[in-house]
Amino acid sequence: MIGVTAFGPTRHLFAIAGLAAAIAAPATAEPNLPAPGVALLAVETSPVPPARPAGLDDLKCLTRALYHEARGEGERGMRAVAEVVLNRAESARFPDTVCAVVDQGAGNGRGCQFSFVCDGSERRRLEQRSWRRANALAREMLNGAPRSLTDGATHFHATRVNPPWARVYELTAEIGAHRFFRPAMEVASN
Repeated sequence: MIGVTAFGPTRHLFAIAGLAAAIAAPATAEPNLPAPGVALLAVETSPVPPARPAGLDDLKCLTRALYHEARGEGERGMRAVAEVVLNRAESARFPDTVCAVVDQGAGNGRGCQFSFVCDGSERRRLEQRSWRRANALAREMLNGAPRSLTDGATHFHATRVNPPWARVYELTAEIGAHRFFRPAMEVASN
Protein backbone atom coordinates (compact mmCIF):
# COMPACT_ATOMS: atom_id res chain seq x y z
CA MET A 1 0.00 0.00 0.00
CA ILE A 2 1.19 3.52 -0.74
CA GLY A 3 0.71 6.21 1.92
CA VAL A 4 -0.54 9.60 0.75
CA THR A 5 -1.25 12.60 2.97
CA ALA A 6 -2.82 15.92 2.12
CA PHE A 7 0.08 17.92 3.55
CA GLY A 8 3.18 15.74 3.32
CA PRO A 9 5.10 14.17 0.47
CA THR A 10 3.19 11.98 -1.94
CA ARG A 11 4.69 8.73 -3.15
CA HIS A 12 3.90 7.52 -6.64
CA LEU A 13 5.03 4.20 -8.07
CA PHE A 14 5.96 4.14 -11.72
CA ALA A 15 6.44 0.87 -13.59
CA ILE A 16 9.34 1.31 -15.95
CA ALA A 17 9.31 -0.87 -19.06
CA GLY A 18 10.59 0.71 -22.25
CA LEU A 19 8.59 3.90 -22.69
CA ALA A 20 5.56 2.73 -20.70
CA ALA A 21 4.87 3.97 -17.19
CA ALA A 22 1.86 3.02 -15.06
CA ILE A 23 0.85 5.09 -12.06
CA ALA A 24 -0.10 3.14 -8.96
CA ALA A 25 -3.69 3.26 -7.71
CA PRO A 26 -4.77 5.68 -4.92
CA ALA A 27 -3.61 5.06 -1.35
CA THR A 28 -6.84 3.32 -0.40
CA ALA A 29 -6.35 0.54 -2.97
CA GLU A 30 -3.59 -1.91 -3.71
CA PRO A 31 -1.32 -0.67 -6.47
CA ASN A 32 -1.52 -2.20 -9.91
CA LEU A 33 1.73 -4.10 -9.89
CA PRO A 34 3.65 -4.47 -13.13
CA ALA A 35 4.42 -7.74 -14.83
CA PRO A 36 7.34 -9.76 -13.46
CA GLY A 37 10.70 -8.38 -14.54
CA VAL A 38 9.52 -4.74 -14.70
CA ALA A 39 11.20 -2.47 -12.16
CA LEU A 40 9.25 -0.20 -9.85
CA LEU A 41 10.56 3.31 -9.31
CA ALA A 42 9.32 5.17 -6.24
CA VAL A 43 9.23 8.94 -6.66
CA GLU A 44 8.38 11.31 -3.83
CA THR A 45 6.77 14.60 -4.69
CA SER A 46 5.85 17.45 -2.43
CA PRO A 47 2.99 19.92 -2.60
CA VAL A 48 5.59 22.71 -2.50
CA PRO A 49 8.24 22.31 -5.20
CA PRO A 50 11.85 22.56 -4.05
CA ALA A 51 13.86 25.67 -4.89
CA ARG A 52 15.16 25.54 -8.44
CA PRO A 53 18.95 25.38 -8.69
CA ALA A 54 20.64 28.19 -10.56
CA GLY A 55 20.57 27.53 -14.28
CA LEU A 56 20.85 29.30 -17.60
CA ASP A 57 17.75 31.42 -16.92
CA ASP A 58 19.25 32.67 -13.66
CA LEU A 59 22.55 33.42 -15.39
CA LYS A 60 20.83 35.45 -18.11
CA CYS A 61 18.63 37.34 -15.63
CA LEU A 62 21.54 38.17 -13.32
CA THR A 63 23.63 39.21 -16.32
CA ARG A 64 20.80 41.53 -17.44
CA ALA A 65 20.69 43.14 -14.00
CA LEU A 66 24.45 43.63 -13.76
CA TYR A 67 24.69 44.99 -17.29
CA HIS A 68 21.82 47.45 -17.08
CA GLU A 69 22.23 48.55 -13.47
CA ALA A 70 26.00 48.69 -13.08
CA ARG A 71 27.99 48.19 -16.28
CA GLY A 72 29.65 51.59 -15.78
CA GLU A 73 30.46 50.88 -12.13
CA GLY A 74 33.33 48.45 -12.61
CA GLU A 75 33.67 45.06 -11.01
CA ARG A 76 32.89 46.13 -7.42
CA GLY A 77 29.70 47.89 -8.45
CA MET A 78 28.52 44.94 -10.50
CA ARG A 79 29.29 42.50 -7.69
CA ALA A 80 27.38 44.69 -5.24
CA VAL A 81 24.29 44.64 -7.47
CA ALA A 82 24.63 40.86 -7.78
CA GLU A 83 24.69 40.60 -3.99
CA VAL A 84 21.40 42.49 -3.77
CA VAL A 85 19.71 40.24 -6.35
CA LEU A 86 20.99 37.05 -4.70
CA ASN A 87 20.15 38.30 -1.19
CA ARG A 88 16.61 39.00 -2.37
CA ALA A 89 16.25 35.57 -3.95
CA GLU A 90 17.21 34.02 -0.60
CA SER A 91 14.91 36.26 1.46
CA ALA A 92 11.34 35.27 2.33
CA ARG A 93 10.32 38.88 1.57
CA PHE A 94 11.00 38.55 -2.17
CA PRO A 95 10.47 36.05 -4.99
CA ASP A 96 12.63 32.94 -4.69
CA THR A 97 14.41 32.85 -8.04
CA VAL A 98 16.87 35.24 -9.61
CA CYS A 99 14.62 35.85 -12.63
CA ALA A 100 11.55 36.46 -10.47
CA VAL A 101 13.54 38.97 -8.40
CA VAL A 102 14.88 40.81 -11.45
CA ASP A 103 11.51 40.91 -13.24
CA GLN A 104 9.41 41.65 -10.13
CA GLY A 105 6.78 44.26 -10.91
CA ALA A 106 7.01 44.00 -14.70
CA GLY A 107 3.56 44.38 -16.20
CA ASN A 108 1.70 44.94 -12.92
CA GLY A 109 1.26 48.69 -13.41
CA ARG A 110 2.88 49.54 -10.06
CA GLY A 111 6.46 49.78 -11.26
CA CYS A 112 9.46 47.53 -11.54
CA GLN A 113 11.95 46.80 -8.80
CA PHE A 114 14.75 47.25 -11.33
CA SER A 115 14.13 50.24 -13.60
CA PHE A 116 15.68 48.72 -16.72
CA VAL A 117 12.95 46.08 -16.84
CA CYS A 118 10.26 48.72 -17.49
CA ASP A 119 12.03 51.73 -18.99
CA GLY A 120 12.92 50.31 -22.41
CA SER A 121 16.65 49.97 -21.72
CA GLU A 122 16.63 46.38 -22.91
CA ARG A 123 15.63 47.44 -26.42
CA ARG A 124 18.90 49.31 -26.89
CA ARG A 125 21.88 47.72 -28.58
CA LEU A 126 24.18 45.85 -26.18
CA GLU A 127 27.80 46.72 -25.67
CA GLN A 128 29.24 43.25 -26.21
CA ARG A 129 32.35 43.74 -24.07
CA SER A 130 30.28 44.97 -21.10
CA TRP A 131 27.76 42.15 -21.57
CA ARG A 132 30.54 39.52 -21.52
CA ARG A 133 32.01 41.08 -18.36
CA ALA A 134 28.56 41.13 -16.69
CA ASN A 135 28.00 37.52 -17.73
CA ALA A 136 31.34 36.37 -16.29
CA LEU A 137 30.65 38.12 -12.96
CA ALA A 138 27.10 36.77 -12.85
CA ARG A 139 28.44 33.24 -13.35
CA GLU A 140 30.98 33.72 -10.52
CA MET A 141 28.32 35.03 -8.15
CA LEU A 142 25.89 32.21 -8.97
CA ASN A 143 28.71 29.74 -8.36
CA GLY A 144 29.15 30.98 -4.80
CA ALA A 145 31.63 33.86 -4.92
CA PRO A 146 31.79 35.64 -1.55
CA ARG A 147 29.25 38.37 -0.83
CA SER A 148 31.30 40.75 1.24
CA LEU A 149 30.60 44.18 -0.22
CA THR A 150 27.08 45.14 0.90
CA ASP A 151 26.62 43.44 4.28
CA GLY A 152 23.37 41.69 3.37
CA ALA A 153 21.79 44.51 1.35
CA THR A 154 18.46 43.86 -0.34
CA HIS A 155 17.98 47.35 -1.78
CA PHE A 156 20.01 49.94 -3.65
CA HIS A 157 19.52 53.19 -5.47
CA ALA A 158 21.58 55.59 -7.52
CA THR A 159 23.20 58.40 -5.51
CA ARG A 160 21.56 61.00 -7.78
CA VAL A 161 18.11 60.17 -6.31
CA ASN A 162 16.76 60.06 -2.77
CA PRO A 163 13.78 57.69 -2.58
CA PRO A 164 11.54 57.91 0.52
CA TRP A 165 12.06 54.22 1.35
CA ALA A 166 15.80 54.84 1.97
CA ARG A 167 14.97 56.61 5.27
CA VAL A 168 13.57 53.42 6.81
CA TYR A 169 16.43 51.12 5.78
CA GLU A 170 19.96 50.80 7.10
CA LEU A 171 22.71 52.06 4.79
CA THR A 172 25.33 49.33 4.44
CA ALA A 173 27.60 50.57 1.66
CA GLU A 174 28.17 53.19 -1.00
CA ILE A 175 29.94 51.85 -4.05
CA GLY A 176 30.40 53.96 -7.13
CA ALA A 177 27.16 55.73 -7.93
CA HIS A 178 24.97 53.46 -5.76
CA ARG A 179 23.94 53.25 -2.11
CA PHE A 180 23.07 49.85 -0.64
CA PHE A 181 20.58 49.14 2.14
CA ARG A 182 19.08 46.35 4.20
CA PRO A 183 16.06 46.34 6.50
CA ALA A 184 16.88 47.96 9.83
CA MET A 185 17.73 45.49 12.57
CA GLU A 186 15.02 45.22 15.19
CA VAL A 187 16.25 45.36 18.76
CA ALA A 188 14.29 43.42 21.36
CA SER A 189 13.39 45.20 24.55
CA ASN A 190 13.01 43.42 27.87
